[in-house]
Formats: sequence, structure tokens, C-alpha cells
Amino acid sequence: MKKIFCVIWSLFLCLQLGFHTVRADDTLKLYAKSAILMDAGSGRVLFDKSGKSKMPNASTTKILTCLYIIKHCNLEEEATVSKNAAAQPQVHLGARAGEKYKVKDLLYGLMLESYNDCAVILAEHAAGSTENFAKKLNAEARSYGAKSTHFVTPNGLDRTDKNGIHSTTAYDLALIMKKCIKNKEFLEITRAKSHSFHDASGQRSFTCNNHNALLSMMDGAVSGKTGFTSKAGYCYVGAVKKNGMTMIAVVLACGWPPHKTYKWSDVRTLVDYGAKNYSYHKIIPDYSKLTDLYVNGGMEHKVSIGAKGGGMTLLLKKGEKVDIKCQIPKSLNAPVKKKEQVGKIEYVLNGRVIREEKVFTKDSIDKKDYWWYLGKTLDEFCL
Repeated sequence: MKKIFCVIWSLFLCLQLGFHTVRADDTLKLYAKSAILMDAGSGRVLFDKSGKSKMPNASTTKILTCLYIIKHCNLEEEATVSKNAAAQPQVHLGARAGEKYKVKDLLYGLMLESYNDCAVILAEHAAGSTENFAKKLNAEARSYGAKSTHFVTPNGLDRTDKNGIHSTTAYDLALIMKKCIKNKEFLEITRAKSHSFHDASGQRSFTCNNHNALLSMMDGAVSGKTGFTSKAGYCYVGAVKKNGMTMIAVVLACGWPPHKTYKWSDVRTLVDYGAKNYSYHKIIPDYSKLTDLYVNGGMEHKVSIGAKGGGMTLLLKKGEKVDIKCQIPKSLNAPVKKKEQVGKIEYVLNGRVIREEKVFTKDSIDKKDYWWYLGKTLDEFCL
């Protein structure tokens, strides 16, 4: 009976605690299996729930496809539709093999309506095939620091190749989005309410409407992309401005049908958490403590030193403190060159150096030589 009571009591505790142990900074209740909140300026992670777990990510892939095309292609060129592109599953534009479309128009179809055929048309136009395009996408992701990203398709549809399944991490997606929102054309496309265009022949016309509901639901919403597949569940990556901060929120595996709205709830929870718990602070070292250094064997006894940093602005959580540490020698040996680095100022947060400023000399000091000693001797003799 005692064992049975212990089992029942343990089950009760699990129910009360939600079957997991809550960390000191993990007080948020999220539907998503993986989530990241990142400061878009510094890249600092403000909240992390399994943020580096590799997972399918559906159409959130298209933010990198879009940015790659913007950076590496002529948006005024025309792209030809292949049979492969025309055969892509819904959601699709319905482009027909042999038709031609302006690259920029296809980007609106890609980002506003999330058309899968637009992604393939663009990929084949940029790299000749979706396989070659995937290699370029993955290389681009790595250049942004997104080292756990392995994209197989340009549209995010679930696929597997010899290197694994189409997947990334919430952390990697945040790094990619951080890069995306710095691009004016990316913002122009993803923030448009709608866009109308024709194929190159002018025979067919289309209108795309923006399905990123967060742009109208949340004040300060900057940009974003939804995604869904049966394996990935509902996903979202987006940027929001609040309280002077630009935050990037990523949620993966955020429910399955009929829970389409869970992702919006999670994004709001993440952004509110960031705005409530973090704020920007100006950190300025006491530069007056950079006193003159004695110069051993120098024609002058001391040299002035300084630093150009001017401090830094940092996003800090309530209760966090930045420690300033100066590493400067007690003296220098002549000769000393002007603007020579002689030390550094370290900004330390949570035991980690997050920035360094160089401490340098303001003047040159020559070493005492024969002529200096001769001069001194003559001076003494003349006295």
C-alpha cells in the first residue's frame, strides 16, 4: 500500500508541475516544442526552449530562399517555369510549364501566399536545379552562423537526401531572420498587404495577399513567415519591435490541426516576456582611471594612455550587472610608439567577456641612448 501511495503521489506531483522541471528562467508556458527569443541587434538569446534541437521547419525555409534570391539574382529578370516547378503541390500559384515570370513577382508569391511552385521556379532560375540550390542555401546559412541547418527543398516541403532530413533549429532560423530584416527589399516584399502581376505574355493575371496575420494582430510586428507540414506542425519566424527593442521570435512544432492559432499565442508570450524582463543600458567605463604609465629607460618618465571605445549599449535582464575589468601593466619599457596597444578593458557578463576595448598610448617615448646620457653629463658639468 505504501508503494502504491508513493506512485499516486508522484503522479499527482507530475500533473501539478506539468511533467517537467521549470528552470529559473523558464517560466513561460508555450505550445511549441522548440522556441527562441533573440535580440535582433546583438544576437543575444533572451529565452530558449530546446532552441538548438534540429526539427522540420516547413515554409519558414522561404525566408532564406527569398533573401538568397534578392542578394544573388537580378529581380527584373524573367524566370522560366519547368515541368518540375509546374508539378509542385498546393499551395501553389498554378504556373504552367514554359511560362515566364519576373523574379520579383515570384518573390511576392513565395512570401505572401507561400506558393511552393514559386520557390522551385526561383531555385531553378538561380542554380539550375533544386539540388544545386539547396547546396547554395546551406552555404548561405552557414555564412550567417546557422551551422545546424540542412535544407533539401527551397520551399520547406519535407524531404530527405543522403545528408538527412530537411531541418534546422529555432536558433538558426533566428540568425537567418536577423539577417533578413536588415534587407530593405526583403522588408518591402514581406510587409506588402497584396501584390498583383502578370506572366510575361500578359495573358494571365494574379493577386497575392499577405497571410502573415501577426502584421495586423500585433503592434510593432516587422516581418515574418508561417509554415506547416504534417511533420513540422505549425511554425513561425518573425520580428517584432517593442519597448525600443527589436526581437526575433521563432516557434517550431507549435501544435497541429485544428490548433492553427497556437503559434500566435506563443509569439505574443515570448515578445511580452522579452519586453518585461529586458531593457537597454548604457555601460561606460570610468576612463579617468587610465592614468599615465611609467616608462622604463625612456627619455620621458611617463606616457599618457587612453581608449576609444566610448562604452556600449547592452540589453540586460533585470538584476544583471556588467563588470568592467582593466588589464594594464604597471609600467612600459622604452621605446614606446604612439597608438601602441598596451592593455585592454573587458566587459564581463555572467562570467563571460562580451566585449574588449583597446588601451593605447597617446605619445611616443624614445629610449635613452648615448646622446641622451652625454647631454645629461654636459648639463651636470656646466652647472
